[in-house]
Amino acid sequence: MRTRSAFIINSAKWLLLFTVLVVAPLFLAMVGHREESRGFWVEFGVGLGFIGLAMMGLQFVLTARYSKIGAPFGMDELLNFHGQAGYVAWLFIMGHFIVLFLADSEFLKFLDPAVNLPRALALSGVIVATCCLIAFTYWREKIGLVYEWWRASHGLLALFIVFIGTVHIMQVSFYVSEIWQQALWVIMSLVAIGMLVHNRVLRPLQMRKKPYKVVSVKEEVKETWSIELEPDGHAGLEFKAGQFVWITLGETPFKLQQHPFTISSSPEVKDKIRFTIKELGDFTTQVGAIEIGSRAFIEGPYGNFTMDETSATHNVFIVGGIGITPTMSILQTLRERGDQRESTVIYGTPSKQLTPFYEELKALSAELRLNVVHVFEEADDDWDGETGFITPEIIRRNLPDDISNCEYFVCGPPPMMDVAEGTLREWGVPVHMVHSERFNIV
Repeated sequence: MRTRSAFIINSAKWLLLFTVLVVAPLFLAMVGHREESRGFWVEFGVGLGFIGLAMMGLQFVLTARYSKIGAPFGMDELLNFHGQAGYVAWLFIMGHFIVLFLADSEFLKFLDPAVNLPRALALSGVIVATCCLIAFTYWREKIGLVYEWWRASHGLLALFIVFIGTVHIMQVSFYVSEIWQQALWVIMSLVAIGMLVHNRVLRPLQMRKKPYKVVSVKEEVKETWSIELEPDGHAGLEFKAGQFVWITLGETPFKLQQHPFTISSSPEVKDKIRFTIKELGDFTTQVGAIEIGSRAFIEGPYGNFTMDETSATHNVFIVGGIGITPTMSILQTLRERGDQRESTVIYGTPSKQLTPFYEELKALSAELRLNVVHVFEEADDDWDGETGFITPEIIRRNLPDDISNCEYFVCGPPPMMDVAEGTLREWGVPVHMVHSERFNIV
């Protein structure tokens, strides 16, 4: 059962562990160190490099997609943290170079090909690679970089930075003169690289043993499709309602094309698994053209957007657009299990005609203790329900009087989520009773 204290303690543990791993190289470098100080700014610049490289190595851990790493935040929050940590790591790595160059011009020789060509090329490459990591991520859509190629280049550039950074530390050896220190850096780098290899090589090998085939492709509303997969020669996937997976379509799982999608069907139905996908660009615009019988491979499940055991008596889903998918999985599971706890769905969409699962939600309302509140941006003249965007006023007038007995699930476009999360926070709803999932995982 979730409790506020357990959530805070678990969060603090993970954040403390991350901080310790980031600063650990500084303390390890000081063990047995007998060289004289080279001045504050030089040592400060070196320290920035140690921390930056440690953070870059931990990036492989954050993206390794191990369900137990990063709990209790959830995979989407973990990967969003990975993105923010990447910007910070870039600042430390670039700060390492800039501070050292300003502190002592002799360090510029590290980039001088006339002094040492391989070293100059390698370190110049690190500077370029680090900047490319940030630029390709921040401006990916503006420069037209296809998601699959961005993902591949992202891993390769990070791998190059960690490898060259480790070699650079060994060659300078000012703070890693002991064999055990060098061995430790090599081991840490190998662990980071090993996670990338596990994610991109070993996992596809495991996925290849459990293929799926496409058995249905259905247009729910304009530009929104549901595809159903059937396990091919195995028992299927064990998952919790509200979780998501990565899908690879084609004859082999060893492809650049791999995308995260939330499951919109119930885990109680074992013979099929459904995903509902909106056309948003790149791969998703081709979903409607997927042929029946096509092969698919699934990696997962992931995510903490699930309904675990709590003391709450009422579930509130505040969702927008395609963010309804995990809610559909949860509601169908409640129906399959005969669970009659109260639920409210506040669902924002452009119009009734562009509302996925409109009829399915109506049917669920007849079978569950479920109140569905549609909020249409553009409504027909005869519509007497909520209109416009989801606001604090709309949320409040559609909730039970005792909001402290509710558990909240928020999923949809970022502006809607910002309003919902901010409103719940202002009302004093405990953080452990609010579950959020943002569909911007990369």
